[in-house]
Amino acid sequence: MHRSPTGNLVPLDLEIEATLRRNKVKRRRKLLQDRTVASILEEETHFFYSLSPNSPSSRESATQLPKTASMADEQHHKITLEDYSSSSVPQFFTSIARLEVQAHNINYSYSLIHLIQGNLFQGLPNEDPYAQLAMFIEICNTVKIAGVLDEVIRLSLFSLSLAGEAKRWLHSFKGNSLKT
Repeated sequence: MHRSPTGNLVPLDLEIEATLRRNKVKRRRKLLQDRTVASILEEETHFFYSLSPNSPSSRESATQLPKTASMADEQHHKITLEDYSSSSVPQFFTSIARLEVQAHNINYSYSLIHLIQGNLFQGLPNEDPYAQLAMFIEICNTVKIAGVLDEVIRLSLFSLSLAGEAKRWLHSFKGNSLKT
């Protein structure tokens, strides 16, 4: 027996590996059950909207039904052991897409990054986003790299100019969705 942070005695688990396996099985079953429930709810939603009186004319909805059925077939893929063994690390860590450039390497000086981060926009009510954006563009216009568009430079440095609520706003977009 050992003590918990609250001071209560906690029994020592001598079969910790067996307990770990049982907990993993429970999590996997719950995940599978959640996925199944979500797919059923999605099918019901598609079915409901195809039958609702606010839907397009019957001729249009008749042409839409095969599309929704094929979309549902694409979404229902079999779950394999690989799905359970893979980690749940997000595929994209930023909502800003990386655009193709002609240059082999793009390097920014430390002083440029320091200058941008010295003028952070946090999304506070007393901050002017237009003035902040004008300052950011003015700083970015000081950088010219052969084979790289100005927009690519601005996109790659934009996330460094945000903090707090503004940074959370930027991360609220889908991965690689912002291209301009």
